[in-house]
Amino acid sequence: MPTSAVVQILTGAIAPVIVISGVGLLLLSISNRYGRAIDRARLLNRELEESEPGHARVKHLEEQLRHMHRRARLLRASMIYSSLSIFFVSLTVLSLFLEGVLGSHLDFVALPFFALCLIALVISMYYSIRDVTLSLAALELELASTGER
Repeated sequence: MPTSAVVQILTGAIAPVIVISGVGLLLLSISNRYGRAIDRARLLNRELEESEPGHARVKHLEEQLRHMHRRARLLRASMIYSSLSIFFVSLTVLSLFLEGVLGSHLDFVALPFFALCLIALVISMYYSIRDVTLSLAALELELASTGER
């Protein structure tokens, strides 16, 4: 196999890897938000355990804890779909590489994998946007308890 053919195969197979880099940064951001939501939920749970039963603050802490739980679930879903996006783009790269090495035409494999990659990315962004919206609602709930709203 000539060197130029190898370079062409590698170029074609590696181009979708740019998607992995972008999605990886998105996944890093989402996982940081997830960690903060989990830490905040643990703190709220600790405060809830230390509060006196029947105290007015208990209901407020329970509501905040529910918000944090919903946020964590949204962020987990976003992380799962981001990871699936990386998985599908990896399969795309693999199929493009095999196509070049074997000389076969596996476009019917690479294109659906890339489409699944993009669909998973869109779903991940949807859950991420829902988390951002819910995080503002959680902040407004907290501000309402202090009378600062």
